[in-house]
Amino acid sequence: MTLYTNTVPKIQVCLLLLFLFIIPLKAQDNSPIRFKTVVIDAGHGGKDSGAVGKLSQEKNIVLSIALKVGAYIKENMPDVEVVYTRSTDVFVPLDERAEIANKAKADLFVSIHGNSISNPKIYGAETFVLGLHRSEENLEVAKKENSVIILEDDYTTKYEGFDPTQPESYIIFELMQNVYLDQSIAVASLVQNQFEQRVGRHNRGVKQAGFLVLRKTSMPGILVEVGFLSNPKEEKYMMSEDGQSYIASGIFRAIRDYRDRFEARNNISVSSPALKSDHAKQSDSALDDSKKEKKASKILFRVQIASSSQKVSNEYGVLALFNDVWMYQENNMYKYTTGSSSSYKEICDILAEVRKKVPDSFIVAFDGSERVPVSSVE
Repeated sequence: MTLYTNTVPKIQVCLLLLFLFIIPLKAQDNSPIRFKTVVIDAGHGGKDSGAVGKLSQEKNIVLSIALKVGAYIKENMPDVEVVYTRSTDVFVPLDERAEIANKAKADLFVSIHGNSISNPKIYGAETFVLGLHRSEENLEVAKKENSVIILEDDYTTKYEGFDPTQPESYIIFELMQNVYLDQSIAVASLVQNQFEQRVGRHNRGVKQAGFLVLRKTSMPGILVEVGFLSNPKEEKYMMSEDGQSYIASGIFRAIRDYRDRFEARNNISVSSPALKSDHAKQSDSALDDSKKEKKASKILFRVQIASSSQKVSNEYGVLALFNDVWMYQENNMYKYTTGSSSSYKEICDILAEVRKKVPDSFIVAFDGSERVPVSSVE
């Protein structure tokens, strides 16, 4: 009798635990994917002044702009967490900046810098993504930003013998696989468009170069050169309260627009037709089903996992994690996918597994050899 009376509460407790934990977990699996965290990295700091103009130091200007960007995000996107690599005038090694972003599991990394060059007439803003430099000018920018590691203790060991002054060291960036290149270029383009169209800045474009601060970040990342301290007029603009506010607002709006694209793309990718209610399924007419099946039979879905400006081996980097890797070319880029199915439901299941290895992977669709928008065929 004692055994029976003790068992009943235990069963009730087990059922309660099942209801409280297992059922919510199942619901959570189907929850929308959100843009949750952005890391704002103010370049240089402390003993590293960065570029020096006639009236200012880069470290102070970019810190002020970074804090303004964060404030705009907190005010206008309160559901997004802002993480700073530094919020005061302190020195933070490059590898620690990437580590901060990785620990925060950030959805985007934005590094803010000021530029300098021997010609005082040059001015304007440019945004970089990780890659191999295409010009000597881009290489010089990377050398300048990477030279900060010389101030770090035992930098040759920490950065595996990388010498920021030697062009030969930058060969490693040609061999690197940047999984987030597409996304990084997208947000870099948004920044430059905002600078040109809304802030009235001279647009020097989106460029690639080998920046150590972007090398180990496991999310899309950009490095924004907001202007030239070597240009007297631009230096005064960047020092002014209005100038910093306009620059920060341009970066903020680009982040906001990228957030909207991020959520739209990812939530299209995971919204499987299998999640429709039984009533909704039954309400589809036989004619509609026939049209869908005929259309779907022509479409092949895949999961994109990487992109690169250089063709790479399937045995390299993230590609080595998958047995079936298929490459296609688009806009002078090499893009890599895994898995394939003519069933949207099935590719959603594949996507869920792939995202365990590559969190920012997404579905792409092909009509024959032509890529088509997923939203038009799902």
